[in-house]
Amino acid sequence: MLKKTIAAVTVIGIIVLAILLNSTTPATAGPFGILVIFICAYLSSLGVVTYFLYAMSRLIAHLSVSFTVKKPLTALSFRSAYYYSTILAAAPIMLIGLQSVGSIGVYGFILVLLFVVIGCLYITKRIQ
Repeated sequence: MLKKTIAAVTVIGIIVLAILLNSTTPATAGPFGILVIFICAYLSSLGVVTYFLYAMSRLIAHLSVSFTVKKPLTALSFRSAYYYSTILAAAPIMLIGLQSVGSIGVYGFILVLLFVVIGCLYITKRIQ
C-alpha cells in the first residue's frame, strides 16, 4: 500500500508542479503559490529518491552475492528506503530555498550536508 501511495503522490506532485510552473510566474503566484511549488517539488523528489534507493539497494544486494562469501548484503525494505528518502529529498529543496534568499556558500552547503548526515544517522538508530 505504501508503494502505491508514494507513486500516486509523486505523479500528482509532478503534474501540479508542471501546471504551476507553466501557468504562473513567481510574482503572480504569491506566497501561497511558492509554498505549493516547494511542497510539490519535495513530494516529487521524495518519490523519485524512494524508488531510486529501493532499486539501487536491491541491485547492490543482488550483485554482492557473487562477491561476498560470508554474509551478503541485504536490500533495504521499501519502508526503510522511504524513511531515508524523507531526509535525502529535503536537501535539494533546502538548497533551492537557500538560493532564493541569497547565494549558497560553502557554509550553507555544509549545514545542509550536516543535516542530511545527522538525519540519516538518526533514522539508522531508530530502525535498528
